[in-house]
Parts: sequence; structure tokens; C-alpha cells
Amino acid sequence: MKTNKLKYTILSLVVSTISLISCDNDLLETVPNDRLSVDAFWKTETDAKLAVNGLYTDLDSTNIITWDALTDIAHTNQNFDVQAYIELGTYDGTSSKVLGEWRRAYRGIRATSYFLENVDKVASTNTALINQLKGEAKVLRAYQYIKLASFYGDVPLVTSSLTIDEGRALVKSPVSEIWDFIDKELTEAAALLPTTYPATDKGRVTQGAALGLAARANLYAGRYQKAADAADKVIKLGIYGLYESYEKLFTYAAENNKEVLFDRQFIKDTYPINVFPLLAPYSQKNGQSSYVPTKALVDMYETLDGKLITDAASGYNPATPYANRDTRLKYSIFLEGDILPSGIAFKPQPTSGTADAIGSTYIASTTGFNIKKYIINEDYGNPANSGINIILLRYAEILLTYAEAKIETGQIDASVLAAINTVRNGRTDVKQPSVTTMSQAELRAIVRRERTVELAFEGQHLFDIRRWKTAEKVIPGPVYGITYKDAAGALVTVQVVSVNKAFDVSRHYLWPVPQKERDLNPSLTQNPGW
Repeated sequence: MKTNKLKYTILSLVVSTISLISCDNDLLETVPNDRLSVDAFWKTETDAKLAVNGLYTDLDSTNIITWDALTDIAHTNQNFDVQAYIELGTYDGTSSKVLGEWRRAYRGIRATSYFLENVDKVASTNTALINQLKGEAKVLRAYQYIKLASFYGDVPLVTSSLTIDEGRALVKSPVSEIWDFIDKELTEAAALLPTTYPATDKGRVTQGAALGLAARANLYAGRYQKAADAADKVIKLGIYGLYESYEKLFTYAAENNKEVLFDRQFIKDTYPINVFPLLAPYSQKNGQSSYVPTKALVDMYETLDGKLITDAASGYNPATPYANRDTRLKYSIFLEGDILPSGIAFKPQPTSGTADAIGSTYIASTTGFNIKKYIINEDYGNPANSGINIILLRYAEILLTYAEAKIETGQIDASVLAAINTVRNGRTDVKQPSVTTMSQAELRAIVRRERTVELAFEGQHLFDIRRWKTAEKVIPGPVYGITYKDAAGALVTVQVVSVNKAFDVSRHYLWPVPQKERDLNPSLTQNPGW
């Protein structure tokens, strides 16, 4: 059973810590009994620890999976989901998804800023501890700004808690300034944070997480040398590596392993996550198939000898499409014949007569594929009570970031090939052939494909295709699913009914500023095209 201290102590404060208020003298200085008074808090080191623990609750969790469903590699399965309108391009600043991501990020920013404004009130001689807690808060705030810059571009840069009037007067800062701030915050935080924690504090932000997020942020910003340098620092820490099994990476057995730099921690009974109902096939208890993989992703996985399935020499047979393929395919996606947590076989063909048959219900996967990551047999008995941690940053991403950044700067050397090949064949159950010296264009294509298949359903692909400027090429068009034999023995490829994904180059590279925010603050200018 997991006994992670951070998971429990997060719950002891959460909202109350970040919403401390002063006592009103007009109330005869009585202490409120429904909240913590600022005069009663910020006294001890325990107060400071509890306060920073509460900041972790604003981290992303299963919503990172929803971002991939807005790209070519996945699909929002129910057409009444708010995300479905984003896929179709029929959304604007009134979208609750657009507003929700904005508000989640700024809620986290306000909480971390409030913490940083008040933590020095704590009477402590343990400077290292207070600095560590400040470092954690800085990383958590930078994480939110990475998301804001990636979704919206220019956004208000807020570094302190604001009054209502101050909030209504905010203006947007250029995205370049946001990236500058993120890099500065993460650099400062890395100097304050330890490389590791005792087992009782697993899940806290480390120096490696700060450097790793700096690598991600600079890659997103197109600052390739900075990205390569930050990733190289993570590599040279010498404490991270790939978990031996990709198949087991997203299970309880692998929690807190050497590949995880940063995650959102959960625990059964006390602080659960609903990932099983969200993603599991319909035949599984409470399975909703909310977001499902597409044929476009499945087709990206190479054959075991490293060839694309479009290569005539690959031996690919559409009648047996999953044979002789990169093993990450079967570890990431439920495929025909896979045994599900309930013990039955997954049979999604429209003619199968099973609960998972395409068209049997609007909840069954419309592509015939389901996401396998985080769907764990142990959670079948009580699906809403999963305690699996959601990984937000892992070492494989660091290696691919290093490789991509070096490729883009033209610094192609043995270290680039080593980084790519470690991801391709550095586990016991993933053994794709090593890449050898190639041109910049060839290596660029390889590292982009590696990012797509290695990090599928981990919230990276939307931001990747935006920065690669390939979204308008890969997103638009119908959504396709499995290929199966019909009653006559002919091969038929499923096309999702009434779905035609759209991407408008003139505006979809950024989300609109939420209309509710602009109603509150007319000084917030709208993004181009919206």
C-alpha cells in the first residue's frame, strides 16, 4: 500500500491555505471558525509545508489526455462533449474548455504567488527548507505559465496576488516575456531544490523537474540551445533513466520510478482519480471511452525492423495490421483480441455483437481503439477509486527534447543518436532498431515520430504540432479507426460518422482569450482571428 506523506498532507490544507484572510477589526477581533486567519497562520515550518502542499492540487491530471484528442492522434468520442466542437473548429471564446484551462492555470498562479508573498513570515532558522519550499512554488507557477503560453500566446504576467480592481486592469504581456519569465523562474528554482527526497516526501518537485520543465519550455519557445542545455543538465545529474518496461510504466508497480521527473500524485480511498472510467472500453465497469485513439496514430508505429508500414519492404499486411509492430503500439492502445481488466477479450468490430462493438452504443469507441495507458487491472473492482499517479514529465521526453534541440541547431553528433536510440531500444520490452547517422531532415522526421508514439496520450502532441507548424496538415479531415473483415470477407476501414476535423491556420494556432475574462477586463485584447 502506498504511504506517501505528500499525498496525505496535501489534503490537510488544500483550499484553506491559499485563501487565508485577515480578521476584520469590526468583528471585535474574533477568530473565524470556518477558515484559517492569516494572523494564526504562517507561524511555523509546518504551516509553510502544509501551504506548499496545497499548491500541488492545481496541477493537471487527466485533462492532459484531453489535449491529444484535439489532434490527429486521438478523438473526442461523444459528439456532445465540449471538446468535440474544438475538433470541428466550431468554437470561440465562449467555450467552457477554453475558459477552464485558463482559469485552472491562473488559480494555480494566484495560489503560488500568495505563498511566495507570505512564506517569509514563518519564523525559521532552517533557510534550506524555506528555500526548498520557495523553489517548489516557483516550479509550480512556471508549469502553469508554460501551459498558458502554449495555449494562448500573449497572456497577463502576474507574479503577485491581486485585488479585484487590479485584476480588471491587467493587460497581456508578449509571449516572449512569458518564456523569459518561465526560464528565469525555473533556473532560480533549480538552485533551491534538492535532487532527491526521502521516501516520505516522494512527489515533491526536484531540481530535475525544474531543469526538465526548463528544457520543455525552451523547446516550445524555439530556444533550442537553451532547451538542449537544460536537458543535458538533467541527463548529467545521473539519477534518471528509462524504466525497464514500457508495458508497466503506467501501473502501480512503476510509481515513483527513476524515469518520472514530475507527476500528480493520487491515492486510493483518500485522494483518488477517475482515469479508469474516463478511458476504459464500454464493456468495462463504468468505462466511458471518452477519448479514443485514431488510425492516424496506429499507422505511425513502425514494424519491428524499423520500417514504416507504407514501405513496400515492411511486410505490413492490412489483414493483420498489428502483427510485427513496434511493441509500444500494443502497450499504449487496446487492440483487437486484447484481454481487458474484466478478463474478456476486446472485440470492437461492428459485427462482433459485444458491448465494445462500434455502433452498439454512443459510449463504445467510435474508432474501435481504446487508450490502454493508466487502465489497470487492479482498478476494475472500484474504477472511480484509482490511486495511480499521472505522469507530467518523464526522462524519455528529456532525451527526445535533447535530441530535437540539437538537431534543430545543426549539432548532430553521437549524443543525439544515443538519446534517440535509448528511447527506441533502451527497455527490455521495446527494441526498435538503432538510428544511424542521417541528414538533419531525416533525423527531424524520426525524432518527431518518436515523440508522437512514445508520448502518446501524455499531453504533448497538441503543443508539438503547433510549434512544428504541421497542425493544418495533420488535423483536418475525417477520423478513421480499425480495419476489419466484413461478412463477405472484404477489408473495411471504419470512418467515424459526422466528424470532419478542422484547423484554420488564420486563428487555430492559438486559442481565443476566454470571453468571460474579457467581459470582466476589457483591457484583455483578443487573439488574431477571433
